[in-house]
Amino acid sequence: MPVLTPRADGMVESTTPVLLPMMAPRLQGELSAAGFGELALWGEGDLGRIRFTPLAGPYVYGPNLLTAPGGGIYAAQEAPVMVICGATYRGFTPARRCASWDRTKHPKTPVRREKTRRRIVLPWASVLIEQRGEDLLIAAGADIAEAERALRFSVDTIVGEARAHAAHCDRLPEADPMLRSMVIQGTHAALSSVRRDERGRFDGLAAGLHYSAPARTYYRDGYWTLQLLLEAAPAMVHEEIEMLASGVQADGEAPSGVIVSGPEQAKAWEELRTTVFGLDWIHTRSNDWWSDHFDSPLFFILAIADYARVTGDIEPAERHWPLIKAIFERYRGFSEQGLPVKPRHDRDWADNVYRGGFVAYDLGLWVGALDGVGALGERLDAPLAAQARELAASTRVAIEASLWGERGWYADYHAPPGLEDVEPVLEDHLTLDSLTLLRHDAVSPQRAEQVLEAVRQKLESRHNDVQTFGDWGVMCCFPPYRHKGDTRSKSAFAYRYHNGSDWPWLSGMYAEERLRRGLPGWRYPMLRWWETCLEQGWMGAVEYFAPPWGRGSLLQGWSAMPAAAALKYKDVVLRGDPD
Repeated sequence: MPVLTPRADGMVESTTPVLLPMMAPRLQGELSAAGFGELALWGEGDLGRIRFTPLAGPYVYGPNLLTAPGGGIYAAQEAPVMVICGATYRGFTPARRCASWDRTKHPKTPVRREKTRRRIVLPWASVLIEQRGEDLLIAAGADIAEAERALRFSVDTIVGEARAHAAHCDRLPEADPMLRSMVIQGTHAALSSVRRDERGRFDGLAAGLHYSAPARTYYRDGYWTLQLLLEAAPAMVHEEIEMLASGVQADGEAPSGVIVSGPEQAKAWEELRTTVFGLDWIHTRSNDWWSDHFDSPLFFILAIADYARVTGDIEPAERHWPLIKAIFERYRGFSEQGLPVKPRHDRDWADNVYRGGFVAYDLGLWVGALDGVGALGERLDAPLAAQARELAASTRVAIEASLWGERGWYADYHAPPGLEDVEPVLEDHLTLDSLTLLRHDAVSPQRAEQVLEAVRQKLESRHNDVQTFGDWGVMCCFPPYRHKGDTRSKSAFAYRYHNGSDWPWLSGMYAEERLRRGLPGWRYPMLRWWETCLEQGWMGAVEYFAPPWGRGSLLQGWSAMPAAAALKYKDVVLRGDPD
């Protein structure tokens, strides 16, 4: 029996407590009705562990809220404050460090009691805890003043804001319980990724709960997250583009993400970055999270192009055209045999794999970026637009010649003889991230349908009898990597991480391609990952998972992709999948 069950109203219920992932614009954490929770403050760091009297079930879960017969858990949106209704304070253990990697030696922080209130002043943040009758309020801030302002919120205001946020996430109320609940949680994952600083200003799109120390915003995670935000909150997409622009260098290079930490966390991170051997080589600038990623500049162009296409606003493209031109020239300079060559390193989304040469995933992004430059340049730079269109056409031809295989799909990566600085290699297994080629029409419709049928038979676990774990989701690749020397860390193990786990953002891209092309079979990739989450008791849009290895983060922004696909093709989705 599943641990969690979707309800007709889109909420999810359980008879046993499971972790509730919570992400409001400032306050975040994981809480359990069993009577405990870990809390953190965006940009500042870990706060500590709260303990309270348990809430009796059954339980109903929604975005940033949990209800039970005798109370509930609710997080506000407009201030870093939450309330646990029907619970009594049992204790709070302050964090000893702002993050697990913080090497600063801090004295133990006391919990000071002031009548019905507890005050915790950490070197990097402050926490106030107050018992108001049967309700327990917890507020936080970069300083005590922010926490004091948050604690002025009434219980009714906090509960009202949480319920309003949940209602705002309910964007497909006509759907069946499974689909409706997935869309609610996916929308919540995207909207809750929008972070704020202590003054209420936009502070980036968070990748997820476990990607907040140091606080940073990613090019690739942000791009897939903004697919839903383009309709739900386009102003946030504009803000994210501006933040990502700050990380793009004049020569078109960009890191994996841009660090946006508050002063104390930034100080601790900079001390670590500059004193631990090798870290300053990986993170070469103080605001870089993992410098020089091969896919990041392409996502920057794609984000601007998508924003302009959906909103009609080309102002970001006008302002950042010098960066767009620099990225165009950078990748054209990487080209050999008609295609940009990725060095053999682990710096794109598959950051546990040393892919080198012609990488299908990156080449799909490159074609999309060229098309974006061509479209934007019609109004901004006609000569460059013409060059981009011409190069896009020749790139499509070169992709077919270099990556298409006899088995009916495009190779993951191929370094043929003759490329500079890359040893010849061919990894020709099927990957879900190669669908960037389809997404940006880098291949013919006939080839696209061949690839989608191969994905259906090889990567959908329900059809793949070679993998031995049954029907659990869509694998990101199969078979596992043949060149084991090209994998490291988690991805060194078959079915783990980039080596075969189900990543909902990729499953969402796959579902969208089937919908876009009028093909049946879209519901399985759109929902099977969510069904597995409910079966396992994982609340929220999980980052990735696989049966032998468990899951990643519980609330991941780019795992909104299945919901984005459902909303984009709402009319088709509501008619049902004939598969």
